[in-house]
Amino acid sequence: MGSWACCSHAAGSLGAVKVGIVVPYSWSFGGGVVDHAEAQARALAAVGIETRLLIGNDPPGSFSRVLHPRQGRHGEPPSTVIPLGRSVVVPGNGALSNLVLSPSTVPRLRRTLAREQFDLVHVHEPLAPMLGPAALALWDGPTVGTFHAAGNSAWRIPAQVLFKFLLDRIDLLVAVSEEARRTAAAFAPGDYEVIPNGVELPEGIDPAGRSDHVVFAGRHDPRKGLPVLLRAWPRLRRDGHLRLRVVGADPLAVRLLMTRLRVPDDGIDVLGFVPDEELTEELAAAKLLVAPSLGNESFGMVITRAFASATPVVASDIDGYRELVTPETGVLVPPGEPEALAEAITGLVGDEPARAERGRAARELAASRYAWPLVAAQLADCYERVLAG
Repeated sequence: MGSWACCSHAAGSLGAVKVGIVVPYSWSFGGGVVDHAEAQARALAAVGIETRLLIGNDPPGSFSRVLHPRQGRHGEPPSTVIPLGRSVVVPGNGALSNLVLSPSTVPRLRRTLAREQFDLVHVHEPLAPMLGPAALALWDGPTVGTFHAAGNSAWRIPAQVLFKFLLDRIDLLVAVSEEARRTAAAFAPGDYEVIPNGVELPEGIDPAGRSDHVVFAGRHDPRKGLPVLLRAWPRLRRDGHLRLRVVGADPLAVRLLMTRLRVPDDGIDVLGFVPDEELTEELAAAKLLVAPSLGNESFGMVITRAFASATPVVASDIDGYRELVTPETGVLVPPGEPEALAEAITGLVGDEPARAERGRAARELAASRYAWPLVAAQLADCYERVLAG
């Protein structure tokens, strides 16, 4: 494994370099790693690095509807995306992941690596079946591996037993946070670069003058804590002004959850999957983002997206979020406690000058620490070090 002591914050002079970005999940259904990799490709292109995204894809049709009942994007992937097979839903780590497990995946990957002639391959979640291990096995060149997860995934123990020897093929280890580094180091020890998930900064953002909305953005996975927020909602809705916008979670699953919890839908808008631009609009219009996750979060990309939109955050006081949310940018509350969550939300939306000031501080933090040009420069410099041997 590589043992670089540090990657600088300035991009090196790489010249013409082509990078294959391997993602073990489906482009059709998004998610943290997928969103990160897509934005990474755009940011690297801005500094002159050519990329291809090697990823799963589930085109529209009855077969996809059977395998994936939840919503997703089913348009044609862009030309820089190379689909490598269908995915299936695999539960683990308090979430439902769309892992690429198609029989045709490995042959397609072999042909792609031979055809594209990459200078370097960047594998996200190197042990996640089956694209991560397959890429490490088939690619015999400069390699960077990024670890995103926290907690224990269902596939990690068998993958560690079967594929751990492949980790020696990674020249440089990256983790997106200290929490992700701690999790990865337990089964893949080595020297890690901690390079955060990047965020794109929308223009024309004003932290003041927001609608009386709060936003929950995430899938309907157990660890995301949506039931905690719904239990808190009747107290938050008492004055009749505040609205909750639920983005990303499957509408039918949310309605069933509300019925089970006996929470009326008064003031709740269930939007389901929305395009990336619409999510930015929702965050930029809201008074705050609520992230009530219960644990096993390594970073919290939706939090930095809210920061980029000058939107403060009320989030669970868990390891992955504690690295992001400061007293100047939001409020942390004990996970799983509806009353504490409601109290924090009420306090933040009830003091508009303080809320807007937190929004301004959040935007400044996103621009100074998480903006994609900064993160892309770090990655470019790391690639230069790996290519230099």
